Amino acid sequence: MKYWLFVLFLLYFCYDAPAQVDTTYLKRLYDRCLDFSEDKADSILHYANFIKTESNRLKFNKGDVLSLRLKGIYEEMSSNYPSAIEFYLQSLDASRKLSEVAYEKAALSDLAIAYANIKEPIKAKEFYLEAAQISKGAGEIYDLVNTYNNLAVIYTQLQQFDSARILLNDAIRFGKPFEPELDLSSSYNNLGNLYFKEKKYDDALNYFRRNYDKHRNGDNIDDHWVALVNMADAYTEKKQFDSAAKYGQLAMKLAQELESAGKLSDTWSVLAKLAEYKGDYRTAYDNLKKWYTLDTAIINGDTYKTVAELQERFHAKEREVENKLLTEKVEKEVLRTRIVTIVALAMAVIGILIAIAFVTKRNANRRLKSINDLIVQQNEKLEELNYEKNSLISIVSHDLSTPFTTIQVWGHVLQSEPGPLTEDQQKALSKIMQASTNGEEMIRRVLDVERKDIGQHRMQLENFNLTIFTEEVIDSFRPMAARKDIHLHAEMPGKNLFLLSDRQLVSRICENLLSNAIKYTPRGKNVWVSVSDEQDAISIKVRDEGVGIEKDELPYLFSKYSKISSQPTDGEASTGLGLSIVKRIVQEINGKIFCESEPGKGSLFTVVLKK
Repeated sequence: MKYWLFVLFLLYFCYDAPAQVDTTYLKRLYDRCLDFSEDKADSILHYANFIKTESNRLKFNKGDVLSLRLKGIYEEMSSNYPSAIEFYLQSLDASRKLSEVAYEKAALSDLAIAYANIKEPIKAKEFYLEAAQISKGAGEIYDLVNTYNNLAVIYTQLQQFDSARILLNDAIRFGKPFEPELDLSSSYNNLGNLYFKEKKYDDALNYFRRNYDKHRNGDNIDDHWVALVNMADAYTEKKQFDSAAKYGQLAMKLAQELESAGKLSDTWSVLAKLAEYKGDYRTAYDNLKKWYTLDTAIINGDTYKTVAELQERFHAKEREVENKLLTEKVEKEVLRTRIVTIVALAMAVIGILIAIAFVTKRNANRRLKSINDLIVQQNEKLEELNYEKNSLISIVSHDLSTPFTTIQVWGHVLQSEPGPLTEDQQKALSKIMQASTNGEEMIRRVLDVERKDIGQHRMQLENFNLTIFTEEVIDSFRPMAARKDIHLHAEMPGKNLFLLSDRQLVSRICENLLSNAIKYTPRGKNVWVSVSDEQDAISIKVRDEGVGIEKDELPYLFSKYSKISSQPTDGEASTGLGLSIVKRIVQEINGKIFCESEPGKGSLFTVVLKK
């Protein structure tokens, strides 16, 4: 079928072609290719090569920019993102050499979309911001609205919802006077995605349905698929499973027609969530496996490495041009210095002394500049290493989370299967589920530290009763303490004690400290939790009769991944992350934390929070 479509398009262009190909025809052909959907990807590659060949013959200087961009679009439709990014970078370089702002802006947008598709929102944001600056300076409303829409998508992925909302409202405000010539459906659809991320599903559905009504009878299959998969996802979250299944199956049908790995992957992901919410864990696992196969084929470690190498080569080329300009500047500077030296030789003794002082100062500045350049290079290297580390963490979290999810899905399948299990089988299944839960928790805690999500947490202040709150936290840990015959004691004030702070963050502090106290306390011992009023502050204290901490290890207690000699008393797992998280949360809410400990006698952790 695809072959016959290609033949029909070829015949169409041959019929429509002028007697002799010229630059106007090539630009018109390029514009038509931009409207092709994924099922016409082969036609895009064919015409990209045709434009390249004819441009060389006609000496058309824009031919490289046009053909390179079309080749990038073809590779992106084929989910070959390293090759797509390489062509987009070449197109960007070619457009800058020609000083063609429109093509430069298109290349920047293409690069941003490609990086967003491979889960690199920070890099995508950089390119979108460059494109937005160009569009704003040129006063081109259509491009400005489009760029604001794309930037809002990135901010939504980064959970910077307020920034995303501002951009979308600006896009609608700028574009509203130009409707219906300017289609704002993308802006409304992105507002729907924003409400979805905020878990306001009814508001999200209003915008998704509006987008669906606009595109279901149109020619743009891609936009139609987006509307379907968004509605399926929203109805799944609302537990309206019949509607979710209806739109999910329609989305899958369109994705299969387009033969798009990315769309198939996203659709399987939504269908997996739907099956899981319905309790159909076997179907959820099958759909999850199909998503994982497609998703890892599109985005993997080699993809990140290849893209990083392409980006570095592009920057190296830019640095080569900069170095060439710098060399010319240095040569001019050397020539000027020689002239100054000749003039200085003809001057009197005072003039010679002044010249010597000038040269001495200039040499000192050069040495200082050399030192500064070295510092800059070292900082750039550190940034590169930090980027590689963050990429590795992203890949690890992506690749490790799926196996643990799969284990849990299969565990649910086994638990829901009819027929009794023996006592040993039940015990083994329980250990498997516990191990998978612990593995997911460890990954979450590592990412909790490395991604610094505490700083990105949106503070939600509320005035809550700390006495009741602390008793609830203690009650939730009594089963854990009972397993080790540990007695939990609550020492609360005789009055209600209110605290204005973020309830979620205070809960994480108490849970980490109480969990550690139980973990490092031997069986049959005691753990105390107390709350007291300290005039302008409130203190929360957790004291145990545990193994204690050596005095020389206390300064490193709150460091990431710190490993002290003290060990849990019942073989519990310890990653060395909990106390570093606690300290960062305490600092985030303007508090302080202290530790007093003696080996063999236990530890006392004190958290002081301002009222």
